[in-house]
Amino acid sequence: MIPNGYLVFEDENFIESSVAKLNALRKSGQFCDVKLQVCGHEMLAHRAVLACCSPYLFEIFNNDSDPHGFSHVKFDDLNPAAVEILMNYAYTAQLKADKELVKDVYSAAKKLKMDRVRQVCGDYILSRMDVQNCISYRNFASQMGDTRLLGQIDSCIQENLLEISEQDEFLKLPRLKLEVILEENISLPSNGKVYTKVINWVQRSVWENGKNLEELMEEVQTLYYSADHKLLDGNVLDGQAEVFGIDDDHIQFVQKKSPRENSHRQIHSSSSGNLCTQVQTNKDEWKIIASEKTSCGYNREECLRTVECYDPDTDGWIFIAPMRTPRARFQMAVLMGQLYVTGGSNGHSDELCCGETYNPSTDDWTSVPELRTNRCNAGVCSLNGKLYIVGGSDPYGQKGLKNCDAFDPVSKTWTNCAPLITRRHQAAVCGLDGYLYVAGGAESWNCLNTVERYHPESNTWTLVSPMNMARRGAGVAVYDGKIFAVGGFDGTRALGCVEMFDPAKNEWKMMGSMTSARSNAGVAAVNGLLYAVGGFDGNEFLNNVEVYNPETNEWSPYTKTNMSSL
Repeated sequence: MIPNGYLVFEDENFIESSVAKLNALRKSGQFCDVKLQVCGHEMLAHRAVLACCSPYLFEIFNNDSDPHGFSHVKFDDLNPAAVEILMNYAYTAQLKADKELVKDVYSAAKKLKMDRVRQVCGDYILSRMDVQNCISYRNFASQMGDTRLLGQIDSCIQENLLEISEQDEFLKLPRLKLEVILEENISLPSNGKVYTKVINWVQRSVWENGKNLEELMEEVQTLYYSADHKLLDGNVLDGQAEVFGIDDDHIQFVQKKSPRENSHRQIHSSSSGNLCTQVQTNKDEWKIIASEKTSCGYNREECLRTVECYDPDTDGWIFIAPMRTPRARFQMAVLMGQLYVTGGSNGHSDELCCGETYNPSTDDWTSVPELRTNRCNAGVCSLNGKLYIVGGSDPYGQKGLKNCDAFDPVSKTWTNCAPLITRRHQAAVCGLDGYLYVAGGAESWNCLNTVERYHPESNTWTLVSPMNMARRGAGVAVYDGKIFAVGGFDGTRALGCVEMFDPAKNEWKMMGSMTSARSNAGVAAVNGLLYAVGGFDGNEFLNNVEVYNPETNEWSPYTKTNMSSL
């Protein structure tokens, strides 16, 4: 047809033919400009095609230093067969996967941010769900952080709870954190009886009383073990209980007692470590607040919301209000008497931009404005009335960030600061003498020993003397005008060595080593001593504490005896 003198021709077979030819070029390796390395398997492709299909890869290609060169992208956590299926989809718009590979395709699509494919895989999983496999499907949906799948799977579980509870898989459902309160002079029942009663209580709450399973899991549940051996809702006690013994990791036994006033707590100073900060009560008693020590905020299955407070005078940990958002790989700091946490990871390879603050006088967390950039493994520090978040991992996990942002608690706004000289994540960050110090970390996976100092008035970063050891995930604390970098990871192993920075001499000096190697430990200076709390020793998460005495330059496992000099 030639309307108005113009030739118009539409070839109905052109697109289909071109797509087929593009895919053939990919498989033959012709004109390819990107290589994907997936668990040792190499796949060639065309950046333009993959960028149109995957926002994740688009960002990587867009940030390449040489946009016209050859790109290399490496994945160590994806199934090569699943990635090949997604490659075929990118070139043909057809998704073909064996049922055994659907979960792996879903996981790869999540990583590559191919949301349409992830939704289709989720619908397929729901179509095959029944009472026999719903718990295993729920575990998968929880790992993927898919709230849509979780909601529909939980509805199935609730509708078929009695039948499902008879399966061995039933005990693999997420655990409820429970406190069982005992009437005075009531003997402690055996473990088996307690577990049976707890499970029966959960079943009754969901099945008979119509409560939602997710709601039960959001808070610590307090149950009252009465004189007639029944488990009742513990809210009737109105907090009139105290811990007298811990039976195991998940059920806590407490003794009913007379009510007493809770002491008013005020956060006094901060630690830039990954896990802990200091608290001071109105009786000049020192305490440490930390993410739950059983797994340092992350248990390799799901992130934690729980927060514990440690009082050296009583040598005991107590739970305070849980955070609003489960998170791991974050640091925290104290600003204007309140504890701040920002960013982190949700445990499903997704970085967070949300933050929250804890008010010790009300024992409550409230949200703060979101970060400008999603990030985890960032350094956090308070300085001159502002909260700083420095570096961290980018949302795609490929490299560290140079970003530095400051939060003003009065105006409740974030502002950009000058970028770091070197990209880095898992760096140790602290404030000293009006300067912000950032030590070590990793640029990508290469650990750093370089140290930068930020001057807020001039908004500039300068390099100072490097550490003796390259390390990421080191704990950091300020004591007697010096900076202590504690432990960390050097790229091959967790470290027990400690070094101290003297800003007047601009030099680092090796100090006494810890008794246990640990990375990502919380470090705090309390009453003339340094504490290292939790961390990871390269094999397992730690829940122990050790203390450093500057007078003897020695570390030792914490015991009540260590505090005799206070």
